Amino acid sequence: MTQDDITREFVTLRDYWRYAISRFNAADLSFGHGTTTAGDDAAFLLLDSLDLPIDALDPFLDARLLPSERKLLAERIETRVTTRKPSAYITGRAYIQGVRFLVDERVIVPRSHIGEILFNEYVNSPGSSFLPDPMAVISAVDICTGSGCLAVLAAKFFPYAAVDAVDLSADALDVARLNLAEHEVEDQVTLHEGDLFAPLAGRTYDLIITNPPYVDHAALGAFPAEFRAEPQMAHDGGEDGLDLVRQILATAGDHLNPGGGMICEIGSGREILEEEFPHLEFLWLETAESQDAVFWISAEALGVA
Repeated sequence: MTQDDITREFVTLRDYWRYAISRFNAADLSFGHGTTTAGDDAAFLLLDSLDLPIDALDPFLDARLLPSERKLLAERIETRVTTRKPSAYITGRAYIQGVRFLVDERVIVPRSHIGEILFNEYVNSPGSSFLPDPMAVISAVDICTGSGCLAVLAAKFFPYAAVDAVDLSADALDVARLNLAEHEVEDQVTLHEGDLFAPLAGRTYDLIITNPPYVDHAALGAFPAEFRAEPQMAHDGGEDGLDLVRQILATAGDHLNPGGGMICEIGSGREILEEEFPHLEFLWLETAESQDAVFWISAEALGVA
């Protein structure tokens, strides 16, 4: 079918959703940027393109679309199939627990387990058993901030905290700057360009948040096109995926205040870390998709008196 055929024959959101699922399955697309199936990915692409709630497909399925909307959806379905870029790059937006962030190819598409944990501990429960009292956090830092999504969430959850956010990529920081403005936290969050803790000049924090690159080289080599579309440096964690995690663990204690701690996402590699750092007390945190992709470690466990 030509684009003209599609926009003439398909008139409802249901039409385009069904068509997108068929095209995505036929093209054997890969998912994992906030969606896990062709149906979910198609729903996200269509709903976000129309600026509709991304978790409310059913109420709009039989809505008739304007000609301009039909043209837009047909074009974006075709773009998703032919370029194999993640749908978030096509719409320019991604979400963590319903919070919208601006994204493009300068940053990895946000999908951190840490966002889920923050919401679970501070919104969906009466209080966290390990994270600090949000009103008591005066300083926080997001290491490897990328799009700035976790720094923005930190600013929202810790209203009295001065938040620093660090990334080695100047391009990523440009996107982070857009998200700080979008969420109106420019006065609370300060961006720093540099390698891990290097640009922080001996500063200490009540909380360290970090989602560093943690993909091992074997997995990198097997990446599908959707993941290759993202900046490689945002994924590359070295031969076993833990190079940056080791560096962070080696110096995090120098940047924590007594009573503070660090939450860190590693993806996999729990057994390696526990074998290499038998003296450290890792608290492994469960998420909807994993039981050992994120750990919490206290300042005291890292040697802070």
